[in-house]
Amino acid sequence: MKIALSACLYGKNVRYDGGNKKNQEILDLLEGHEILLFCPEFEAGLPLPHDPIELKDGKAVTSKGEDLNDLLQKTSSRVYERIKDCDFVILKQKSPTCGKGKIYDGTFTSTLIEGNGIFASLCLVKGMKAFTEEEIDQLKKEL
Repeated sequence: MKIALSACLYGKNVRYDGGNKKNQEILDLLEGHEILLFCPEFEAGLPLPHDPIELKDGKAVTSKGEDLNDLLQKTSSRVYERIKDCDFVILKQKSPTCGKGKIYDGTFTSTLIEGNGIFASLCLVKGMKAFTEEEIDQLKKEL
């Protein structure tokens, strides 16, 4: 199988804070499969570290009010074109680009709401199977 994986879950330091969210359980599950890494925020050319980003009224903005929505929409489209032939995608939950089912509410107060990030929404609209690190049981069934 060919699987697209959020680079931060692989252990790449691409998160807004310059760190990662390496998930060894996912890496162990994916052993023997072809993995294609991606990170829409990193691939958009944002510096590391950079100001936190959340979706406010459906638009990506930084904690300082900078509008990054067009940049992240365009980059998400480019990333999708690169990974669209994968069997499925594994996303980083709560991310403004990769969050699936849960994202921060745009107030920068760590308040979660139901919703999807920009890239996750695109994947789902296009019919791609998508999982997060919080959906290990479903992921195991897929493999």
